[in-house]
Amino acid sequence: MFTLPDEHPGRFGWFATLPMPDIAACATEAGRALDELGADGVTLLANNQGTYLGADGQDELWRMLDDRGAVVFVHPAELPAPTVENIPPFAADFLLDTTRAAYLLVRNGIVRSYPNIRFFLSHAGGFVPYASHRMAVTIAGDSGRSPLDVLDDFRTFYFDTALSSSPAAQPTLLAFARPGHVLFGSDWPFAPTSAGPYFANGLDTGVDAATLRAVNHTNAQTLFRRLGGTPVPAPPTTLRHSARRTTARLVFQLVRPRTD
Repeated sequence: MFTLPDEHPGRFGWFATLPMPDIAACATEAGRALDELGADGVTLLANNQGTYLGADGQDELWRMLDDRGAVVFVHPAELPAPTVENIPPFAADFLLDTTRAAYLLVRNGIVRSYPNIRFFLSHAGGFVPYASHRMAVTIAGDSGRSPLDVLDDFRTFYFDTALSSSPAAQPTLLAFARPGHVLFGSDWPFAPTSAGPYFANGLDTGVDAATLRAVNHTNAQTLFRRLGGTPVPAPPTTLRHSARRTTARLVFQLVRPRTD
């Protein structure tokens, strides 16, 4: 039996969906999919039975994925709580679900402890670009880290444009994301039929030609090494950046509310 990636290896790839919340089974299946079956990455739901990515006890899986420099596509699920009448989950809840997972992956040090994993958030990362500074200040309050360091961790994420290439969301995403970290997405076949052309048109008409080419093609070629690209290295932390982070950390400590 042939699959699209077999027939068109330069155009199609695939992700293996992992059986969370069983961490041992996930690690085993990730190894099989990446090492034996040739998967281009793995898919994890933001939460499984109320347990979010980034929670305690998941290190066996993160070690496995970090060793392989894996792409981990994070997709939302329904929130572990009753829905609100007249608010479909895909309208707001899914965005919060992704944001919760991203928050914990940063807050609990997963993205920093396992830097070879390339986490890829759907739907422009939910609320991450918009709320990143607010979340960074909150995490800094918990940890004593510089908010700028926390923002750097949030900016390690990759993002797709599924249902997000609007005149409001798209500029925020492009202003926040690192160069090379935004890729085209459509949410096909789950999104309403009219939504695909609507948001694709927003991308086509809302950015310059170089950005459009990068989002549509070259960023994916870079992220997925099988397609022949070269991974984009993380920007170096210059002396100036280090000084800014030290200053930000000291200022934050001064204004941090006392708990005694």
